[in-house]
Amino acid sequence: MLAKILKPLSFILLIVAIALALRFFSELSASSKLSSAPLYATNLPDTSGKVQNLGQYQHKIIVVNFWATWCPPCKEEMPELIALQQSFKNNNVIVLGIALDEPALVADYLKTNPVNYPIFVSETAGSLLGEQLGNDKGVLPYTVIINADGKVVNTHFGRINKAILEAAIKPLISP
Repeated sequence: MLAKILKPLSFILLIVAIALALRFFSELSASSKLSSAPLYATNLPDTSGKVQNLGQYQHKIIVVNFWATWCPPCKEEMPELIALQQSFKNNNVIVLGIALDEPALVADYLKTNPVNYPIFVSETAGSLLGEQLGNDKGVLPYTVIINADGKVVNTHFGRINKAILEAAIKPLISP
């Protein structure tokens, strides 16, 4: 009886493992083809409405997180992004939040849920930037990690956590 169950179960596990490996390598390959140039050329308003050039963050290790106030997984990951910013602020690492939302909604949300990293707000320009940085699925949250040389080294669709971020960032930090 057990042998009858183990054979099909082993086959299913093998298929799942192959699918996960293909997904991992396709995402890895896709992120290596992306350019950070659109990020550095983009001007977006911050939460006070002042337009900022994102080129000011060039030569830093950048975690770009696309989010919205209506997105529960986006809000769930924010405490981990805050902790990451706090942990790595002295290691040339910066988290940038790009809200694809209405400025008033973002301002209201941040009043009760402040963050320790810059937030920029633009539905249209932010969505275009996300697409240029590999979000071809239009998924939120979406996170991009760029090394200090400006190379996109990792992209992540969906909720991310501090462990995944640390695993991607630690190799980028100079000893």
